[in-house]
Amino acid sequence: ADNLSDALKKLKITMTDSTADSLEGCLDCLLQALAQNNMETSEKIQKSGVLQVFATLLTPQSSCTAKVANIIAEVARNEFMRNPCVDAGLIPPLVQLLNCKDQEVLLQTGRALGNICYDSHEGRNAVDHAGGAHIVVDHLRSLCSKTDPASEKLLTVFCGMLMNYSNENDTLQSQLINMGVIPTLVKLLGIHCQNAALTEMCLVAFGNLAELESSKEQFAYTNIAEELVKLFKKQIEHDKKEMIFEVLAPLAENDVIKLQLVEAGLVECLLEIVQKTVDSDKEDDIAELKTASDLMVLLLLGDESMQKLFEGGKGSVFQRVLSWIPSNSHQLQLAGALAIANFARNDGNCIHMVDNGIVQKLMDLLDRHVEDGNVTVQHAALSALRNLAIPVVNKAKMLSAGVAEAVLKFLRSEMPPVQFKLLGTLRMLIDAQAEAAEQLGKNVKLVERLVEWCEAKDHAGVMGESNRLLSALIRHSKSKDVIRTIVQSGGIKHLVTMATSEHVIMQNEALVALALIAALELVTAEKDLENAQLVQILHRLLSDDRSAPEIKYNSMVLICALIGSEPLQKEVQSMAFLEVISKLRSHENKTVAQQASLTEQRLAVES
Repeated sequence: ADNLSDALKKLKITMTDSTADSLEGCLDCLLQALAQNNMETSEKIQKSGVLQVFATLLTPQSSCTAKVANIIAEVARNEFMRNPCVDAGLIPPLVQLLNCKDQEVLLQTGRALGNICYDSHEGRNAVDHAGGAHIVVDHLRSLCSKTDPASEKLLTVFCGMLMNYSNENDTLQSQLINMGVIPTLVKLLGIHCQNAALTEMCLVAFGNLAELESSKEQFAYTNIAEELVKLFKKQIEHDKKEMIFEVLAPLAENDVIKLQLVEAGLVECLLEIVQKTVDSDKEDDIAELKTASDLMVLLLLGDESMQKLFEGGKGSVFQRVLSWIPSNSHQLQLAGALAIANFARNDGNCIHMVDNGIVQKLMDLLDRHVEDGNVTVQHAALSALRNLAIPVVNKAKMLSAGVAEAVLKFLRSEMPPVQFKLLGTLRMLIDAQAEAAEQLGKNVKLVERLVEWCEAKDHAGVMGESNRLLSALIRHSKSKDVIRTIVQSGGIKHLVTMATSEHVIMQNEALVALALIAALELVTAEKDLENAQLVQILHRLLSDDRSAPEIKYNSMVLICALIGSEPLQKEVQSMAFLEVISKLRSHENKTVAQQASLTEQRLAVES
């Protein structure tokens, strides 16, 4: 401790009258003290005011420069020292030193700047202001191809410095991307893949940058996919694989890179991991299984990468993913169902899968999750069934396979995501399927649950889908029994509210369903239509210039049907509809104009 105090005193005096030897001795003493107790020594250095002295010692000509930079790097390992280093004016001379040729000076300067930037807003700003990042990126470019140990050490330090400089700072990350750091880092990874420390630094830097959209476009122009897959195949340790996964996941959000990863053979690596880890109960293996299968699903979100792996339903990858569905691992069941949902993104794939028995596999999976089931698996399996039900030719096949019954088992679910997918699946299945729509529309339990969900104000998706399914049951069945069931369950008011939705498609579906109710079962529904103030709503829709032409048309069709009911006809007469409708005779849409003439005649006759 005495030596340290002496050294600090000497350093301050040395500034005015120094010999290189005495200076060296003081600096060695500080380095020794820092090695023994970094924190305590750093505090003493701060209190002594020596930091300001260091600023004048950081000159390219001095033989002590590397040691001074080393001391700064050591003290800046402490959070409380970073701002004092900035305040002492150390950043500009350190950045200037990045221009010198001496490797030891460059190494210690890179360390010092990197440590000062670590989690320090002030440190980063000062380096940015002094133009440090630009010089370091240039160094990376010029050293990139050198594989001697000293150059690799320097490259590792510079990568680390840029990482600390830009970590979690979008502005500085964008700055590095604009400087063209990405192609350089990818090249580094390819050339130095045998150097573990440097490889690790590159990976962390990629992880940092890959979150930014602008970076993905740059990555797509490099051979990053190939390099990462090559590196991944060599890894044995879990932590190393995990690091690569952390870069792959954000990059794989880009469709171009998805395809590059598929072409580079990533899928085969992922399938191998799944095979190795599926029966293991080790924590690392369970984590790897999840990451690998999640990434697999992500790759299938790109249209081109998905189609490449589907290979007309004959692809080995598609076949392997199918085998995940009956697995005992919830994670694999989930990934398998999500993968099927992703493969089911065009009619051709959907038709092929339904013809090849995928529906039964998904229903068996759902069956395993009815009682106390896994919600994410339920949601994924229902998503897959919903997508498969989109092509017209699949609907009847899926209905006769018992999909509607399988889905209805989840009516009791209290989980909004499951409710949402269940509703969507049923709505897809009954599209233009009159018999199925009638059967479901007469199912009192289903209709009552729909009416209940139509009031799920906290879950707009569930509320919207419930309304749409109620309307679809009427529109596709055109059945009096279905209408009576919906009236008895209190569903009419929801269809009337749906006619005021902000979505034109939903407004339209509601108006068509209400017109069918008025045509087929007006007497039964009369009271509910009156209580829901349907006539006032129709007046509003017809008066509003913003209403779409099809909304105006269907509102007039509905008015003509409603005047078959005495109380509703009175309401229509009391609201001066003729005035609004006569204006619509000159509407720019011919169909609307014609319907306005017909409606005007009907109203004139009735009055």
